[in-house]
Amino acid sequence: MLILCLPMLASSIPAFASQHKTIAQYQEIALIKRAIEDFLYNNTASLSGQVIVNVGQIDRHLALPQCPHLEPFVPTGGRLWGKTSIGVRCDSQDATWTIYVQTEIIVMTDVLHVARPIAAGQTLAYEDIALQNVNLAQMPEGIFTDVAKVIGKVATTNLSAGQPLRPQMLRAPYVVLRGQTVNLVVQGRGFSIRSEGQALADATEGQVVQVRNKSGRIMSGLARLNSIVEIQP
Repeated sequence: MLILCLPMLASSIPAFASQHKTIAQYQEIALIKRAIEDFLYNNTASLSGQVIVNVGQIDRHLALPQCPHLEPFVPTGGRLWGKTSIGVRCDSQDATWTIYVQTEIIVMTDVLHVARPIAAGQTLAYEDIALQNVNLAQMPEGIFTDVAKVIGKVATTNLSAGQPLRPQMLRAPYVVLRGQTVNLVVQGRGFSIRSEGQALADATEGQVVQVRNKSGRIMSGLARLNSIVEIQP
């Protein structure tokens, strides 16, 4: 029986080898996916938070010539953020082709949310803030992730519990108030002049504010801590 089977086995070897050679001529889809994943993880390493890459389905019946060097790239107008499209091209002597693959880049990180209702004009404290781990790619731009950037800020409007904190919801505290008596400081090379005036508006640190001095003249200066307004000589 063994002797009879040998010719059949021998005759099948060329057919198998031919089929294997044909398969080897085409690009493995798994290698394309791996190239995209490596490209995305390498180029999002600087993002804060946990990056998760989901590469979309690639047609396994796609018959692309085998490529010695796969080159993933971001198409014009694309970005490495959220749902996007990533290109993969091959430009070699034996193969030239380009495909595009739908991809999603998820960035999980702690985002600052309002822990309890906050009234307009209220200064935020630690107990007013709650952290929620969310996909940053689905949040509005400029969302806060650093507690130090919001503590001590003042709410510009009423805030409801559960809202993610955004820059337009907060402002820096005023260091000068409208109608307040302020110290006017004029400093130059080798001299310093101090006098008093009345602030004509509220102002935060470093903001330009108008002040009326004792003689009634209106001047502009930079609001500083301790009720000081710096006047440029």
